[in-house]
Amino acid sequence: MENRRELALAIFEYLEAFYNPVRRHSSLGYLSPIEFEGLHNQVESAA
Repeated sequence: MENRRELALAIFEYLEAFYNPVRRHSSLGYLSPIEFEGLHNQVESAA
């Protein structure tokens, strides 16, 4: 049972910490969340 928990935790950490921040999202104009936030912050600071 402990191995399943460790595996589930490792998969969760990979998805949340590595994959999701850099994968492209169609709802963000095919930008990654990191790219989208960077553009948003540039627009906000320019205003």
